[in-house]
Amino acid sequence: MKNYKKNKQVVHNVLIQDFAAEGKCIARLENGVVFVEGNVAPGDVVDIEIFNNKKKYAEGRVLQTHSFSEKRADPFCQHFGVCGGCKWQHIQYQEQLQFKWQQVYDQLHRIAKVPLPAIDPILASNETTFYRNKLEYTFSNARWFTDSERDAAEELGSNALGFHIPRRFDRILDIEKCYLQPDPSNVIRNSLRDFAQAQGLVFYDQKRNEGFVRNLIIRTANTGNLMVMVQFGHPDDEKVALVMAFLAANFPDITSLNYIINQKGNDSYYDQTVVPYAGKPYIEEQMEDLTFRIGPKSFYQTNSAQAYELYKITRDFAQLTGNEHVYDLYTGTGTIANFVARQAKSVVGVEYVAEAIEDAKVNSAINGIKNTHFYAGDMKNVLNETFVAQNGQPDVIITDPPRAGMDEPVVRTILRIAPPRIVYVSCNAATQARDLAWLDEQYTVRRVQPVDMFPHTHHVENVVLLEKKAE
Repeated sequence: MKNYKKNKQVVHNVLIQDFAAEGKCIARLENGVVFVEGNVAPGDVVDIEIFNNKKKYAEGRVLQTHSFSEKRADPFCQHFGVCGGCKWQHIQYQEQLQFKWQQVYDQLHRIAKVPLPAIDPILASNETTFYRNKLEYTFSNARWFTDSERDAAEELGSNALGFHIPRRFDRILDIEKCYLQPDPSNVIRNSLRDFAQAQGLVFYDQKRNEGFVRNLIIRTANTGNLMVMVQFGHPDDEKVALVMAFLAANFPDITSLNYIINQKGNDSYYDQTVVPYAGKPYIEEQMEDLTFRIGPKSFYQTNSAQAYELYKITRDFAQLTGNEHVYDLYTGTGTIANFVARQAKSVVGVEYVAEAIEDAKVNSAINGIKNTHFYAGDMKNVLNETFVAQNGQPDVIITDPPRAGMDEPVVRTILRIAPPRIVYVSCNAATQARDLAWLDEQYTVRRVQPVDMFPHTHHVENVVLLEKKAE
């Protein structure tokens, strides 16, 4: 590709032609492709600054927009363009859906290279704002000031409670209103920020790893349950009690109030002790007639309504009649396993995280489900011929791996087990496509159903049904 360093790395009047992976867009210049990030849409005509020039492609950012695409929409959030979330809110929702469908199509055809059926239309999310049930906010003494705030920086102060600026772990954008989680999420965050500041509590310093108020996690549930968890950077009983008493007194709707003293170099809390302060140590979600108990460390799909649609598709693809032995791989807290259990003879769930398996067992117990069995351990070590001998030959395998997909040894074991049907749920169509290529040795893809779990982002979920080929 041409070396744009000789031209000050700026290219003028470029037509943005299409979407690309990871939420970027594509422009074509002479003999190469430029992946463009930022507030840009297919159909825009822009000036681009090239900041990363490689042999086969370049990366750039928009300097100026000369004309806007018809595919655009008016951003609804005051933090758009600075906050790292909801990067596609300037794109009409139907256009977002079309690209997500196209992304699944392209990756399955380009990477898997296996015979595919017609891919079903993507399932849209009924709610495109306030759809998340969990958000995490960071306290910081290094507030990021937008261009419009710089003149008032001294008045605003350096403290913030909000989200990390992309590529800047040490800078936090103070959030006034977020459109991802329903109230009282915004009210709790803003009230706690103002209270901590008024009390002179030290907001966390990300570079020095010091400070007192560190992190805020809010979880809402479709039952009306509400969980709030605060992380503190060091123990101080008097100040901890001050903060927790403020939340308990001002937000009586909180049904689970907890805190953590986290003195590590990062704010990950899964290896930390959660201290219950008030209410129950969990919240509950409803799905059909099932209740799912969610603790502070429990995983649960962050779009509850769309998770229900995803699980219905999974259950439908599994074609259960009540006589099947089902394996649910990467079961997490057993949500899929328990969701399909009443339509199966037995369900066996396997998950790496031991605490998640305990949650799965609890969820079976509180729902009166007695035909599930859960095991903790590394999938490639647990899933073997001995395991199958002990738990029975599966008629259906449901697999919902992390973004990295399944390890090749796991795929090889599945091929040896050779169930009649596999339902593959994925949050990354690229790694799913790689795994489908491995499974093509014995399986045919029969259904493909993309699902939009996260509107205004480039992420897409995908469910694939595979059936065993005739001998």
